[in-house]
Amino acid sequence: MCGRFTQQRPASELAEIFGAEPLVDDPGGHYNVAPTDEALVVVQRDERRAVTAYRWGLIPHWATEAKVGSRMFNARAETLTRSPAFSRAFQRRRCLVPVDSFYEWKREGTIRQPYRVLRADGRPLVLAGLWAGWHDPSTDAVRRTFTIVTTSPNHVLADLHDRMPVIVPDDAWWRWLDPRPGDSGELLGLLGPNDDVALDVYAVNRWVNDVRQDGPALIEPLAITSG
Repeated sequence: MCGRFTQQRPASELAEIFGAEPLVDDPGGHYNVAPTDEALVVVQRDERRAVTAYRWGLIPHWATEAKVGSRMFNARAETLTRSPAFSRAFQRRRCLVPVDSFYEWKREGTIRQPYRVLRADGRPLVLAGLWAGWHDPSTDAVRRTFTIVTTSPNHVLADLHDRMPVIVPDDAWWRWLDPRPGDSGELLGLLGPNDDVALDVYAVNRWVNDVRQDGPALIEPLAITSG
C-alpha cells in the first residue's frame, strides 16, 4: 500500500519537469502527506497539462458522503477494471502523483518501524493515480480527489511490504495521462512492479507515525545504536 509520502518540490519545479502549467502556488516542503490531505498531482485535459492540488482519497461520483474517500486512498491494480469505485476513473481520469519519497511500515517485534523509499538518483518517483470529481450536496461545490494505484512489490520492497505504489516509467507518462479512452490491456501492462528504477530504502524515526508531525527531520536516517 501507500499511506504516506513526501512532496518536497514546489509546484513550479514540478511544472517544469512535466512540461505543465502550475495552477497552484504550492511551495513544497511537505514531509508527511496523509490521506485526506491536499497534494499535488499532474492531470491532462485535451492538450492542457497542469500541476494542481486534489484531495487524497478518491470520492466516487456516486458517493453520498465525502467520508467514503478516507478509505479509498489506494486502488489495487488487479481489480481496477471491475471496481465500482475506480473503473470509471481508470478509463478516462488518470493522473500522475509526483512524490520525493513514500513511507512503508514493517513489523519488528512489537514495533511498526517506518522506512523511507526514494529514487537512488534523487529524481521524483512518479506514481500512477486516478482522480474523480464529486458534487458535494452540502455546499454545491465539486471536490476533486485522487487515489494511488498499488501493485505487488518488486524485489527491493518484497521484504518490506506485500504492496507498492505503481511507478510509471518516464516514457509512459504521456500514455497514462492521455484522457482519451484507450486499450485497457495496454494500460494495465503499465501497472506491474517496476524493477527498472533504482531505489534506496532506510529506516526513519517513528515521528512519522504521527500525521501532525512534519519537517525535514522526518526523512533523516534513523541512527542505529549498539547496546
